[in-house]
Amino acid sequence: MGAGEAGQRADTGILVRNARIFDGLSDEVRPGHVRIDGRKIAHVGADEPPSSTDSGHIVIDADGRTLIPGLSDAHAHVMLTGASPTTLLASGAGLSYLTGAAEAEAMLLRGFTTIRDMAGDTGDLKRLIDAGLLPGPRIYPSQAGISQTAGHGDFGMIYESPTALGGTPSRAEELGVMRVANGRPQVLAAVREQLKKGASQIKLMAGGGAASAYDPLDVLQFTADEMRAAVEAATDWGTYVTVHVYTGPGIRRAVEAGVAVIEHGQLADEDDIKRMADNGVWLSTQPFVENDHTYANPVSAEKNRRICTGVERTFAWALEHGVDIAFGTDLLLDPGKSGKQSEMLTRLASLCGSSLAGLKIATSGNAELFRLSGNRDPYQSPTAAESDGAARTPHHNHLGVIAEGAWADMLLIDGDPTRDLSLLGDPDTNLRLIIKDGRIHKNTL
Repeated sequence: MGAGEAGQRADTGILVRNARIFDGLSDEVRPGHVRIDGRKIAHVGADEPPSSTDSGHIVIDADGRTLIPGLSDAHAHVMLTGASPTTLLASGAGLSYLTGAAEAEAMLLRGFTTIRDMAGDTGDLKRLIDAGLLPGPRIYPSQAGISQTAGHGDFGMIYESPTALGGTPSRAEELGVMRVANGRPQVLAAVREQLKKGASQIKLMAGGGAASAYDPLDVLQFTADEMRAAVEAATDWGTYVTVHVYTGPGIRRAVEAGVAVIEHGQLADEDDIKRMADNGVWLSTQPFVENDHTYANPVSAEKNRRICTGVERTFAWALEHGVDIAFGTDLLLDPGKSGKQSEMLTRLASLCGSSLAGLKIATSGNAELFRLSGNRDPYQSPTAAESDGAARTPHHNHLGVIAEGAWADMLLIDGDPTRDLSLLGDPDTNLRLIIKDGRIHKNTL
């Protein structure tokens, strides 16, 4: 099966033989075999499982290539990456869904088998992917990002009245990308709205951003009480709040309000990073360089430049103080740059000290973050409706690992990305086999 064809699951399973296996957790790559039954991994070991070849399994000989867990992106925008601001504003809602479907397949063919989507109406797309009707990654949806008036997610025109003062919703709100809310009652309603739509976590805008027109990077967004209201509503549903914020004051307010994850954080001080470590707060950050995003507005371009200056020190302080780090890309509204998802992954090798450390973050590390969704985790275990004979004992890390009982998401690579992460920067060439949810989506062996 070549790249781009619809994934198919073998009725009898898949056996990958003679691989060098990186399980997502270990420091070593070990020779072995992996058997997949249905959607789950049924066997991992040095000995080939009995009855695999005579039971009709599809047999794939890895011939010493490296088998790794599927990659993940903890800050993706599948509905926005493939569309420009102009096309979104000028077209019907169907464009967002069609480009989202195309980008979902492109992400999967780069080896990203799971994403955490951080603003977008992904519900229908997720359902079709999970049902096997469209190719794409697993999606942990945030649904609409929640912003205050004049916050990072307020894309209403300056001459329009805010919704809180009787105005009409912006195009971003109409598309389900953002929800503007002010005060405790509206924040509670906005959070509950996203949970009603299937959000596995809640995203708030807690500080200024590069892409937004009205908010300098240093401003604080949402009062402490508004933020606590969001945390209370999310906690009632067994999940968590993550916030967009770059600066120390915003991080401090978020940590004090009980927020579980900081998105970005590149302009924090070392004391702010240490505060996160002391409170067990995750850092979901991105290895930005300046040309990852292009802004015609010189104010936004300058904000982007400032953000990028903080990348190296933020990673260094987080590693030094033991903050849990997740990797994401935050690519959006620039279709020509969506392929940078793979390039950004390769930067983890230098920022984290080694290719192995970077690969662990992009596999089992991100998966640990996804587990914070608790009862709202859509992939925490097989459903009772499954009847494909897959192993049913959920693994502690059900994603991001190659282990018995985990979901069958894995990649076969020419070369060893634990030693050279740059191999994953060229997925068309080096990524030979993609299996997601027990389906083969690419096989060029």
